[in-house]
Formats: sequence, structure tokens, C-alpha cells
Amino acid sequence: MTQETYRQTLARLAAAQKPPARSSPAYSRFVNRRIGRYLAAWAFRMGLTPNGVTGISALFTFASIALLVLLPPTWWLGLLVAAGLLIGYAFDSADGQLSRLTRSSSPAGEWLDHMVDALKASTMPLALAVGFYRFDVVPVVWLLVPLAFAIVSAVLFFAMILTEQLRRHVGVVSLADSTAGNRSWLRALLVAPMDYGVLCLSFVFLGWVPVFATVYTLIFLASAAFLALASVKWFRELRSMPRAGSRSTGVAA
Repeated sequence: MTQETYRQTLARLAAAQKPPARSSPAYSRFVNRRIGRYLAAWAFRMGLTPNGVTGISALFTFASIALLVLLPPTWWLGLLVAAGLLIGYAFDSADGQLSRLTRSSSPAGEWLDHMVDALKASTMPLALAVGFYRFDVVPVVWLLVPLAFAIVSAVLFFAMILTEQLRRHVGVVSLADSTAGNRSWLRALLVAPMDYGVLCLSFVFLGWVPVFATVYTLIFLASAAFLALASVKWFRELRSMPRAGSRSTGVAA
């Protein structure tokens, strides 16, 4: 337990954090990151480790995902699932901020964080499909949407991680790591459909199944379109990069 005040811990957290990525969507950048900072300050004062905070994030996230399978869609379940997912997302931001504050970042911690993210990317749409099938609330053909979303989410997560690692392997700094670039509200809003926070918020409509199905389908289509366009861009970028033996200091988008 530290003797500094909560406000002092928050101030140190703010100073220890890296700038948000230029491509960060609005909720993740302006809401979740701030909530995560408050949670990171609380976790620091409670003596929690970054891995412990990751565990709390996983607990809220996967408990919420399990509810999609176990209970029929109602308005109160939608609020409960959305709240649980958003709390899990906030703790997901807090673990990284805490590790930078305590200078305890490690490959094992990063691995654990990515494993939890990868698992929730696939299990959330699959749980939704199973729950909707169990309680027979949508036409069977619509279940192809969350099933396809599970594929898109898994491939997109892998592609983003792999692309970033390959960039660093040849010494190319991406704009996600760069302090350059215009971090505008317009850009943050344009990529809102790709925001995990927006996906979590969509579950507020779970009790109104036709509305939820429409919103969820639109988010899926936006994600699939982004994956298709980004994949072409990333492949062209990687094809033009120098080989590993030839380092570059260029900045990639």
C-alpha cells in the first residue's frame, strides 16, 4: 500500500502513459482510456499486479459472455451484459497503464493480455449465436452473421498483431507508435464502427432483438469491410518493406 494520495497516483499515471494511437476510435481513446486510468490508480493503491488486473478484466468479460448463452435476451440482460463487457474493457486498459506506471511490463504479461483479447474476440460472437439459437429469437439464417463475425474478429486480431510485429522486425515504426499525426475527433468518429466499446454498447439493445440484430449486422459489415481494405493495404506495405537484414527508420501508417 502506497502513502501517496489517489490524486497523486493519477498524476503519475498520466505522466507515465504513451500517447494514444492516431487511429484509436473515439470511445477507446476518450472514454475507456480515462476510466482505465482511474482503475489503474485504484489497482496500484491496492497493490495489485498488471496480471491481476488482466484477470479481473477476464472475469467481467467472460462472465458477461456466458450470460449470452445461459439466459434469454431481455432488456435487463442487455444492460447487464453491456455493463460487464465495458467494465472488462476498462480493466483491459488499466493493466497496461499499471504496468507502465510500475515499470513491470514483461513478455509474459503482454502474452497474457493478448491471449485474453484473442479469446474474447472469438467467444463473444459464438456465444451470441448459441444463445440466439437456444432461445429461438431470430431466423436461423441470421446466425450466419455472428458466426462470420467470429471469423472476421479472429483474423483481424491476428492480422493486426502480426503486421505490427513484422513492421518492428524490420525497424519500421508505425503511426500507432508514433507521436506524429493528427489525432482529430473526425478520424476517431470515422472509425467508431471498429471500436470494441461500441460493440459492447450495442448489447444495450439486446432486449429489442430486431434492433439489436440490425445494429450488430452493421457493425459486422463495417468490420468485414475494414478487414478487406486493411488486408490489401498491409500486404502491399509489407511487400515493399526491406528485408530483415536491412533496417529502416521510416514511418508506416
